[in-house]
Amino acid sequence: MKAFELLFTSDVGLMSLTVLTITLGMGAFYLRYFLKHIKDDGAAAARQSR
Repeated sequence: MKAFELLFTSDVGLMSLTVLTITLGMGAFYLRYFLKHIKDDGAAAARQSR
């Protein structure tokens, strides 16, 4: 419990929490972005091969 107290109350802990949040958000964004473009490219290739 001391670790959570340090994470949410100290300057270093809050900065770490901010960096983790931004990193996870970027990971989710890029995952959705890449999967969407993979799907679109696959659909375009299927249309082109007909």
